[in-house]
Amino acid sequence: MQIYIKMINRLISILSLIFFTTPVVNGNDSTAVSVNNFTEKRIVKQEKNTVEIFEFINAKSEQPATVEINWALKCEYENKFDSLVIRYRNKLYKDNKNWKYTLPIAIKNKKDLINDLSGGDEYEYQIGVPVSGQINDGVNIDSNYIWSEIKSCKIKKSFNWFNILVVIGALGFFIYGMKIMSEGVQKVAGNKMRQILSAMTSNRVKGVFTGFLTTTLVQSSSATTVMVVSFVNAGLITLTQSISVIMGANIGTTVTGWLVSLLGFKIQISVLSLPLFAVAFPMLFSKHSRTKSVAEFLIGFALLFMGLDFLKESMPDLKSSPQIFSFLQTYSGAGIGDLLLAILIGTIATVVIQSSSAAMALTLILCDQGYISFEMAAGFILGENIGTTITANLAAIVANTHAKRAALAHSIFNVFGVFWMLFLFNYILKGIDWYMINYTKDGSPFINSEARPIALSIFHSAFNILNALILIWFVEFIAKIVTRIMPSKKAGEDDFHLEYIHSGIMKTPELAILEAKKEIAKYGIVTARMSGMIQQLLVEQDQKVYARLISRIKKYEEITDRLEIEIANYLAKVSENEISQEASQKVRAMLSISNDLERIGDIFYQMSKVIERKVQERIWFTPEQRANLKDIFSFVDRAFKNMQNYLESENEKLQIEEAYTIETEINKLRNKLKQDHLNSIESGDYNIKSGQIYTDLFQYCEKVGDHILNVCEAVAGKI
Repeated sequence: MQIYIKMINRLISILSLIFFTTPVVNGNDSTAVSVNNFTEKRIVKQEKNTVEIFEFINAKSEQPATVEINWALKCEYENKFDSLVIRYRNKLYKDNKNWKYTLPIAIKNKKDLINDLSGGDEYEYQIGVPVSGQINDGVNIDSNYIWSEIKSCKIKKSFNWFNILVVIGALGFFIYGMKIMSEGVQKVAGNKMRQILSAMTSNRVKGVFTGFLTTTLVQSSSATTVMVVSFVNAGLITLTQSISVIMGANIGTTVTGWLVSLLGFKIQISVLSLPLFAVAFPMLFSKHSRTKSVAEFLIGFALLFMGLDFLKESMPDLKSSPQIFSFLQTYSGAGIGDLLLAILIGTIATVVIQSSSAAMALTLILCDQGYISFEMAAGFILGENIGTTITANLAAIVANTHAKRAALAHSIFNVFGVFWMLFLFNYILKGIDWYMINYTKDGSPFINSEARPIALSIFHSAFNILNALILIWFVEFIAKIVTRIMPSKKAGEDDFHLEYIHSGIMKTPELAILEAKKEIAKYGIVTARMSGMIQQLLVEQDQKVYARLISRIKKYEEITDRLEIEIANYLAKVSENEISQEASQKVRAMLSISNDLERIGDIFYQMSKVIERKVQERIWFTPEQRANLKDIFSFVDRAFKNMQNYLESENEKLQIEEAYTIETEINKLRNKLKQDHLNSIESGDYNIKSGQIYTDLFQYCEKVGDHILNVCEAVAGKI
């Protein structure tokens, strides 16, 4: 039926065109237009009821969620119309043909502002004038209007709290990807990372190279510096060695900036993220841990650049939201005041984000999109080098004096670098500008935004390399300064480091063995303290104290692991020399003792996990159970005291009957508790879960007693 109606309408249009001078406007074909009873030439149809009567129409969206539409009529139509109407619709929903109409607008205004649009969306719009020449109130029927061609305009984004959350989420996405990638690399490397840090620090140059290599692999200077602080805390590397490693870590962190600049801006690597997921996902189900770690690395790499892409997209457009960074627009970054402000902002941003790499990526995006100048961005980078030291200092809060000194040295190194850079700042930027103009196709970073990511990466690398070249000669001096600022305190309970043995092998193997014996005696004290922690953990009610105890036990377990590795490596090197049979037997005994002490640390850590499960599941012990556990722990403490006497004894021919006696008593008590427990279960005196945890704890105590006896036997030469 509609087809027939269209055919009739078309026939009427043709007949009217032939026989009448006044055409009919029906919006279905090309027509002449009658306005105020005048006849015009035939006009080409653009769309339904659409004609070309406008000289130009354009739209600008310079404010968030707003568009300004401008128009001008052709000369022959300027005096034919008084008013017009604009209709518009979101292009996302154009299928439903829901046009919105403005109120009548005087044509002489030549522009109109439409508000309350969806920021970031694309809108279609048309301008319509009435066939009669005047608009009647309430008449908005399409067939009564002559419409311009359909045009479109993208609306500028508005920046509100939701957008701020989006930016923060994108930044978190980026940081999470970096974390996953870093952890994957560390898992692939395994213990080799520790071996690299502890072995390749014999001189300053090796230390710098070690820090650079480690940070390049893990893609996080914070991870490297925290690792260094923990090693200094355990005494595995010296303060002087740690300073050179941190210098290298600062250079290594610039690699992340290069990755972001080259792959994030020059190449759209984010399009490869999903294919990387497709490759990595099946690898996650592999039985081989190394394959899983590689998969984590690939997923982290993909997430990193997806996060960077989201971060770039989520940043507000400068023109649409000039108020966001308007306070920065007044600062060029060239003056000393502007530079100091930029350094302060960069420092605060890095402290808040807790990732210099993420702060660097954010700086590159801000500069690339024109929010900040090239000079201001370079100042941000200097501030980020100061802000990144906060991570190491936070890690050192709970560490010993040596670790605090290492973190302080990191701060001194970076702050001093920023200080001398203040005097050469403009010269270095001009040098980078000269290089970019003469040796790259990107041009000057002062003018071309596309050149800025690479130029900033060059600045970042140049600053850290020059700083390392200057300060590498003053490593000992820096160590003296931090030692004077932070003098040694009285040795505390948790102040552990290798006090007697050093990275270099002594010339006399017998003397080396003697020093190792002293270190093992100190090792015994470390493990003995864990018994007291477990006993306190069993009765502690204060949640904060409980959490500190859990953390402290975990820290002690890590220390026992590291001490065993370092002592074993040291003794292995001693064995490489020509030593007597007696000395060889002592080395074997010490290796056995070190292994047993490490196992004791593992057992206490497992006991802490059992107690954690007990607390989480709200399981309670009966008074009898608590009393029994107290009894068996008293025997364990007695065994530890006896073991320590043996370890510190200078007597070559020890009698260890006391050790056998204590071990026998522990075994007897363990057997009794086991039998009593079974009897209580049968009689229903307490629940199964409580009994299981209770059994695990006194069984672990008996295992500790076994390892203590092994230590005593090794001291006595009975291995």
